[in-house]
Amino acid sequence: MEPIRYGIIGSGMMGQEHMRNIALLDGAHISAVCDPHEGMRTQAQALTGAEAFSEHHALLAADICDAYVLAAPNDLHAGLMRDLLATDKPILCEKPLATNAADCRALIQAAEGRRAPVWVAMEYRYMPPVERLRAAIAEGRAGSPRMVSIREHRFPFLEKVGDWNRFNARTGGTMVEKCCHFFDLMRLLLNSDPIRVYASAGADVNHKDERYDGRIPDMVDHGFVTVDFANGTRAMLELCMFAEGSYWQEVVSVTGDKARLDACVPGPARFSPDGQERHSEFVISDRATKCETREVVEVDARILRAGDHHGSTYFQHARFLELVRAGRGAPEVSLADGYWSVLVGEAAEQSIRTHQVIDLRANGHPAASAA
Repeated sequence: MEPIRYGIIGSGMMGQEHMRNIALLDGAHISAVCDPHEGMRTQAQALTGAEAFSEHHALLAADICDAYVLAAPNDLHAGLMRDLLATDKPILCEKPLATNAADCRALIQAAEGRRAPVWVAMEYRYMPPVERLRAAIAEGRAGSPRMVSIREHRFPFLEKVGDWNRFNARTGGTMVEKCCHFFDLMRLLLNSDPIRVYASAGADVNHKDERYDGRIPDMVDHGFVTVDFANGTRAMLELCMFAEGSYWQEVVSVTGDKARLDACVPGPARFSPDGQERHSEFVISDRATKCETREVVEVDARILRAGDHHGSTYFQHARFLELVRAGRGAPEVSLADGYWSVLVGEAAEQSIRTHQVIDLRANGHPAASAA
């Protein structure tokens, strides 16, 4: 069986994580990497041995790839995706799909009638403890889910080329750039679409001493977001990006009428005190027995070392590769899923600025029929 040839557009931190994880898959090969930054392009070529391109049109014209992975900075996604959608190749687009909901809706329209799948990279779905939590919900362990609570206490935004991730204009804001993962999880776990968003947040600690052509970074570094859903359920996010000492980086909790389920995820090894990887845990707090049971969720060390997302990038790529090989079927994370996650993030950013509750129903749901 011939290996699937990948082209990676965007060779920075996340692009290289995709490269390392694709290298672990049987039947996958990176044939091309692309980045306008010479340093990142050189690093990517050294990592993969692939042909390197400085411009994506040249990569597409070479036609040496069976599938594309887009991992460029957020504000470039919409334009690059339009060019990728014009091909007949499968695409995996790193989150967020775009920096605003309007561009996401335009991409959905541009993809109408396209046969090759487009998968939006929502890695947090594929963290092993989160997958264990999802399986337990399907088994009925929580009963009927009524609440989702997600806490992320982590390190600040990392240094990237040009520090493009310091400004709302290029990222969509923290609630889009960072938190679209969590809004996607909320919608997935509660099996409903969001209708109302309220957020309170600030930019009080991180990057305060940085200046870029006289500009101060404007990304919020902590906050709370509450989301109401159409089926009467609700969710909350607690984000803090100056909490490197937390034992668990993420805790995803689903509470139903029978039990609370917790997926507990440690941060990357490079940010732990001893520099070592730690296993995650899955916890059930049962109402009937009033007992808590804990289960260690083990992940292969090679997979953990390949990225900063607790193995999820690998497991996502394994599923994407199956879809590409099959040549048919729907992506597990659709363009509509990508749209909803950005829509909530955009509403949260608006709520932070206006101190108002944002009613999503006021603007309609152009992507609802595709969700």
